[in-house]
Amino acid sequence: MPIALALIGALLGALVPPVAYRLSVPYGEPARSACAACGTPLRWRPGRCPACHARLGPPVWLTALLGAVTFGTLTWALGPVPVLPAFLVVAALGVLLGAIDVACHRLPDPVVALGVGLAIPLLGLAGPHLLVRAGLGALTMAGGYLLLALLPGANLGFGDVKLAGLLGLLLGWLGWPAVLLGALLPHLLNGPVVLVLLLSHRVRRDTALPLGPALLAGAWLAVVAIGLSSRYLR
Repeated sequence: MPIALALIGALLGALVPPVAYRLSVPYGEPARSACAACGTPLRWRPGRCPACHARLGPPVWLTALLGAVTFGTLTWALGPVPVLPAFLVVAALGVLLGAIDVACHRLPDPVVALGVGLAIPLLGLAGPHLLVRAGLGALTMAGGYLLLALLPGANLGFGDVKLAGLLGLLLGWLGWPAVLLGALLPHLLNGPVVLVLLLSHRVRRDTALPLGPALLAGAWLAVVAIGLSSRYLR
């Protein structure tokens, strides 16, 4: 089962680049319909612009690999449980959100809202008695990151706050240890990356960096850790 779903994840991941390229625009601007370099109308095909050969979105192999790894490991960690579809749906959207955030430092509200709109009913079907805890997890994560975003000099955006709420929904369904891990791991992951970038003079102390990928990676690691401990250490 993990291998089969990893293949599905790879297929969905391979579809991400053209969508991510269209949505990687500054706040308030409409989605792209043409190549930013030469104006050639876009097609729903990953790769490069047929006219100027500019890259249209992230490499297909990278998003396919991310989709395969997340789908495979989540299935392995959680097992064939009714709640698995909710986690896989958010994982697929997470690959898209991460690609957009890296490209333009944005986490589009419609994509995050789609994740919430799909996750809530899927979680409800899997275990309606746990929805209250899932909601509290979402409020805890979103509230914590909102406080961080309001601190002077913070580089957090409100897109990060909303994404934290979505991820907190899933982590809360698993339990409070998952919420705690999901809240702490992004900073443990992001810190070394920022340090390396600073030491290599690729960024400055005041450079805004995307936090979305670290949020997503931290939540993924938290789910895998809690899932494996629940399955094999009890």
